Amino acid sequence: MSFFNKLKEKFTQKDQEEVSTKYKEGMEKTRQTFSSRINDLIARYRKVDEDFFEELEEVLITADVGVMTVMDLIDELKMEVKRQNIKDSQEMKDVISEKLVQIYYGDSEEQLEGLNIVDDGLTVVLVVGVNGVGKTTSIGKLAHQLKNEGKKVVLAAGDTFRAGAIEQLEVWGERTGVDVIKQSEGSDPAAVIFDGIKAAKTRNADILICDTAGRLQNKVNLMNELTKVKRVIEREIPGAPHEVLLVLDATTGQNALSQAKTFSDATDVTGIVLTKLDGTAKGGIVLAIRHELNIPVKYVGLGEKVEDLQQFDAQAFVYGLFADMVDQKDAE
Repeated sequence: MSFFNKLKEKFTQKDQEEVSTKYKEGMEKTRQTFSSRINDLIARYRKVDEDFFEELEEVLITADVGVMTVMDLIDELKMEVKRQNIKDSQEMKDVISEKLVQIYYGDSEEQLEGLNIVDDGLTVVLVVGVNGVGKTTSIGKLAHQLKNEGKKVVLAAGDTFRAGAIEQLEVWGERTGVDVIKQSEGSDPAAVIFDGIKAAKTRNADILICDTAGRLQNKVNLMNELTKVKRVIEREIPGAPHEVLLVLDATTGQNALSQAKTFSDATDVTGIVLTKLDGTAKGGIVLAIRHELNIPVKYVGLGEKVEDLQQFDAQAFVYGLFADMVDQKDAE
């Protein structure tokens, strides 16, 4: 069975319906650009030649897959075309979809990217990112999900510099029924996180999620502040933080990639939360982040609702890119 048909079979099954619907609806903007251009390309080129690959390269770069990732992907596709002796461009849909999944996972085993949860003790999740990317909202949605999974969650309001940030986290705390540990605006973030750890331990919490500042006077100050917060966590709980999640706004495209580079230098980012994927035509940034920085995307924002923060699945992502083609095949 071809990879394209495997995707179709997996994501049209009853137990996968909810996942497939979320990705299909949430990635509509990227798919409209990507799928229509791939379809157009395949319709215009009956055979797979150098001109075909040049145009495919342009389609992928337009979707913000990233220049380095695109070059590697095109090389892989050319090798596959030679290996399978592919002549007809129609066969390329299958090869492209398979290689997109492969380039995301690289040499690692294919699996859903879950959170690193400690079985016995307190798990500390540090959430970082610049202002305006949806950091506090992502924390609230994540707290909601974890609580629904039966975890006892505590939030620490470590973004003490942005006006309204503490109140915004408190609103999420009330909405999800989760305790929020805070101090006054302008307090030392490391002191708030320290209080959060003490409170989480006292309350026998399973998970402490720490909000952090997204803007200080300059980038150096921000990175220094995050390093200080991380030191406090490590001192109180050896081996923590167990996750450092960087929240990025998918609509900013390549700018998100440069933010990821900056933050990963300062805080050893373990995973990405990519918000507003439903609001961009440049969803290929998922592949660029993974391939160029070797950081897994752990969650994606596919809408406004609390349940629209979805655990990332590269196969579901590729299904979201090609869903129209799947429907088209079903209709034929």
